[in-house]
Amino acid sequence: MIQDLKRIIEQVSRDKGIEREVLITTLEEAMRSAARKRFGHDLDLEVAYNEEFGEIEAFQFKEVVAEVTDSLLEISLDEGRELDPDCEIGDSLGIKLDTDTFGRIAAQSAKQVIIQKMKDAEREMIYEDYKDRTGEIINGIVQRLDRGGITVNLGRAEAVVPYREQVPRETYRRGDRIRALVLEVNRESRGPQIILSRTHPDFLSNLFTSEVPEIAEGIVTIMAAVREPGSRAKIAVTSKDPDIDPVGACVGMKGSRVQSVVQELRGEKIDIIEYNPDPAKYVVNALAPAVISKVVIDQSNRLMEVIVPDDQLSLAIGKRGQNVRLASKLAEWRIDVKSESKYQKSLKEGYESLLALPGIGDATADNLYEAGFASAEELASAQIEELVTLPGLSQQKAVKFIEAAESFEVDRKEKEAVAKEKEAVAKEKEAVAKEKEAVAKEEEAAAKEEKAKAEEEEAKAEEEETKAKEEEAAAKKEEAAAEEETAKAKEKKTKAKEKKTKAKAKKAKAKKAKAKEEKASEGEAAGDA
Repeated sequence: MIQDLKRIIEQVSRDKGIEREVLITTLEEAMRSAARKRFGHDLDLEVAYNEEFGEIEAFQFKEVVAEVTDSLLEISLDEGRELDPDCEIGDSLGIKLDTDTFGRIAAQSAKQVIIQKMKDAEREMIYEDYKDRTGEIINGIVQRLDRGGITVNLGRAEAVVPYREQVPRETYRRGDRIRALVLEVNRESRGPQIILSRTHPDFLSNLFTSEVPEIAEGIVTIMAAVREPGSRAKIAVTSKDPDIDPVGACVGMKGSRVQSVVQELRGEKIDIIEYNPDPAKYVVNALAPAVISKVVIDQSNRLMEVIVPDDQLSLAIGKRGQNVRLASKLAEWRIDVKSESKYQKSLKEGYESLLALPGIGDATADNLYEAGFASAEELASAQIEELVTLPGLSQQKAVKFIEAAESFEVDRKEKEAVAKEKEAVAKEKEAVAKEKEAVAKEEEAAAKEEKAKAEEEEAKAEEEETKAKEEEAAAKKEEAAAEEETAKAKEKKTKAKEKKTKAKAKKAKAKKAKAKEEKASEGEAAGDA
């Protein structure tokens, strides 16, 4: 059937990377399918690869019986002894089939099975190759671009960079080289789907790992990384060796290491900060380069109030809140940035709210303030057990102060709600007024446009009228010139007639004179005779 099948199996296994056993199993299955196509599905069939001869052998098994009722499954004793002289009734004989007789259709079926199995084996092999590579950076070539993403050729496999995993403003053309993170590998019917990402924070971490030997060796550790792809990123690092500066190691000589990462990320700004187990110090580092004056921690709500000098406020917040947003993600704390002036104002307002409570004087307010109850709001949420520990505060006074603070906060919130409602109404009125103003402006603009249009049409009409008058004057001028020319022609004609008449008269006179002269000459001649 197939010449030198062993060599072909070895070659295909080597070229396609498919295990030899998988190929042999596939060929056996294909041969079994072809045999059933040729001889039917009822026969007892066994197909096996003969390693010695390098061929696929097919055997049909029949039971030796005294009387044959089913020729596909049974054989007579006489026929059986022709194949095996020692056979007896009840024995099962294996009859080798001639695979060359399977026919064209059966061979085509075998081919299809082989192709399909090879495809399946190749897909499975690709999946096994890439399933454990999640989180690795991989190189590929852009094969095609469409609305669904970028298709990348990885050599033996294809991958996709979906639109959501692409960095904004990055553009690629067919044939460009691309580096990306293997985000996930999914097993699907049409083959493994490899999803790549250029926006994931791990892509940034892995780039630093490849550029910084200290990270690869485990001396420097990346604790966290956050990104706003294409714009800015923050990465927190720490060192196991006190002699090695983790930030300096990542920056490199004259910024060579970090610049390599920045180039790969097409200019994305990267802040490298030192990790600190103290949350407050960590947040201070994360908000760099802004200078921090004070940090107030609310552990229960996992909130940090960061106080900065007034001139540092915009730097701490960053463009469109980017700096504080990334710092919050990096430290995993909610961060509220305030200027010193605003913070002092809030402290003053909080202290004054304590003094506004009945029964609280300056001394009690100072004690409460120093104990951490900086406002009536904080006092309202305090526990009696916390207050009775303060000097001069009995349980009765503590209860009284808490109730007074609660009542104060209820009134304050009601006033705030009323003020917000009034503000909302005022804003609504302002919006209505602005809308009316806009409508009026629009109408005014429309009227001006109509007026301008009318003036333009009027000017156009005047221009046309002037032109018509000019054309009329020119026509009259031409008419007068034509009349003058006609008069001159008539005068010329009249003169020509007069001249002609004179010429005729002159000619007649000359003729008459000549006749008279001839008559006189004739008279003289007659006298002489």
